[in-house]
Amino acid sequence: MKKQILLVLAAWVAGILMARAQPRTSYSPAQAHSHNDYEQTIPFLQAYDQAFGSVEADIYARNGQLYVAHDSANITPARTLEALYINPIVEKVRANKGKLYANASYGLQWLIDLKTPARLSLPILVRALSAYPDIFGSGGPVKVVVSGNVPTPDQFKNYPDWLQFDGRPEVVYTPEQLAHVGLISQAFPVYTRWNGKGLIVKNERARIQTVIQQVHRQGKKIRFWATPDNINTWKTLMNMGVDYINTDQITPLGHFLSQRQTAEYQNPTPHTLYQPTYRNNDSRSRVKNVILLIGDGMGLAQIYAGLTANRGDLNLAKLLNIGFSKTSAADTYITDSAAGATAMATGQKTNNRAIGVDSSGNPVPAIPTLIKKWNMVSGLISAGPVTDATPAAFYAHQPDRMFEREIASDFLRNPVQILIGGGYRYFKEQNVLDTLHQKGYQVGTAFDQLESLKRPFVLLDDQSVVAVSKGRKDFLQRSLQKTLHDLDPNKAGFFVMAEGAQIDYGGHANDMRYVVDEMLDFDRTIGDAIRFADSNGETLVIITADHETGGLSLLDGDLKRGYIDGNFSTNDHSGIMVPVFAYGPHSLDFRGVYENTEIHHKIMAILQKYHFPGN
Repeated sequence: MKKQILLVLAAWVAGILMARAQPRTSYSPAQAHSHNDYEQTIPFLQAYDQAFGSVEADIYARNGQLYVAHDSANITPARTLEALYINPIVEKVRANKGKLYANASYGLQWLIDLKTPARLSLPILVRALSAYPDIFGSGGPVKVVVSGNVPTPDQFKNYPDWLQFDGRPEVVYTPEQLAHVGLISQAFPVYTRWNGKGLIVKNERARIQTVIQQVHRQGKKIRFWATPDNINTWKTLMNMGVDYINTDQITPLGHFLSQRQTAEYQNPTPHTLYQPTYRNNDSRSRVKNVILLIGDGMGLAQIYAGLTANRGDLNLAKLLNIGFSKTSAADTYITDSAAGATAMATGQKTNNRAIGVDSSGNPVPAIPTLIKKWNMVSGLISAGPVTDATPAAFYAHQPDRMFEREIASDFLRNPVQILIGGGYRYFKEQNVLDTLHQKGYQVGTAFDQLESLKRPFVLLDDQSVVAVSKGRKDFLQRSLQKTLHDLDPNKAGFFVMAEGAQIDYGGHANDMRYVVDEMLDFDRTIGDAIRFADSNGETLVIITADHETGGLSLLDGDLKRGYIDGNFSTNDHSGIMVPVFAYGPHSLDFRGVYENTEIHHKIMAILQKYHFPGN
């Protein structure tokens, strides 16, 4: 009696702990179950290569031997349990000195489905696995769970403790019997007819959730078989707290789960937004200044990821006039930053990798050069190196973006009043900084010098253009604020380009936190630009991207919690159109769908209207 009470108490406590731990907050391939693993091209090893935490094998007992097959007609002499599973498992554990996976802390749940009666199968199975007690025995790296034609629960105690059984949620087990249950499984269609698309209907979802909670209260893990097998289903099962995700698609699920840490992010603190006054927003009145903000790699998914992380709103989302830019380069459907930025800076399509030249390699003047005739001044800012493609396109002319030394030298030919970012090395190597000193430029090499510098100046500090997650803080905001403050007194007006460079870096890294952190940093800068535009009513603000990076799609999110889950289809750029947001006088001009070169032409047409001699 005392023993039964202790078992009940243990099960109750374990159930509470399990219930509190649900729903699971993080998943990895440890929660992947290879259903009918033996039907894969290479049984066990394919799942092992993806670091799966669970595999399943169906077995038949015949003539004292165990064979792996779904149907008895598929039995062949070569497909023994020993050849397909026992020997490879033993080999891996021996090679990894007692661990199944050399670089993982978890082992393997091995689900063995008995197709022949337990009285025939289990004695052979126990004998075969008992030869390796350090692997399949208690405390070993492989947990054996028997399913299919299992003995009745009252017979569980007749088998070794290390041999556990696959239970069913509708079966009521005594505490002693439950101690022999290693997993609880059930067919998914018992609870729902859901096909894996959209949402499970409310009453069916409630039924599934009740079963999951019941199993967790028992201190056990749950798996469903016969589930739809796609990303939406995997994500839905994860959200519901299912412990093992059933699949026949080993590589896709392995990749999906291995990316969980970089695919999901919850922003702890939303930033405060600026409320625009919309001063002259829909008018076509005088434009004295233009601020062009380029979110490198920023597509609609990146914007909405940022909006979700910021609890449902952004400074960017408050803008009313929106268009779309077609980003293809002269020589390819998918642009890079060099060709994309060149199109906006010069109004000319060019080949990928080319900086400030047309598709034939001829130099083409950029906006900062073109507006000097009107006595306008310019500033260029990047949260990355200023010798990189996007900022370089506004002052340099090179056939390839990799020529960063030559790009730095080009700044002497087409200087702007203010240049802020990284890239010190190339300016130093080419003696550009010494020449700038001679031309009257102040040169800063540390970001804390920013406020003390007077224009014209160059500030290059590579240590300050690291990722936000690595401590960049408000580099982009403060740089824009300083630039606007210093250029504002110029009576003829100014042009400023500021680049949120590292949204792109996050896309290339397929890292959702990286993307969101950089998107939110860029949005804070957008708020400052809008605030400045409202201060005078003569500033046009344009926010766009050179391209989208990562082929990002959003699988899930929570606007209240600032949680976002994304899936990247590539670690490179995609060819989709990118949005163009505009604010201030003439912002209406940026509505519609047009080539990225039109951004340049629209800016120049607006400035010419108000700066042409005699106006």
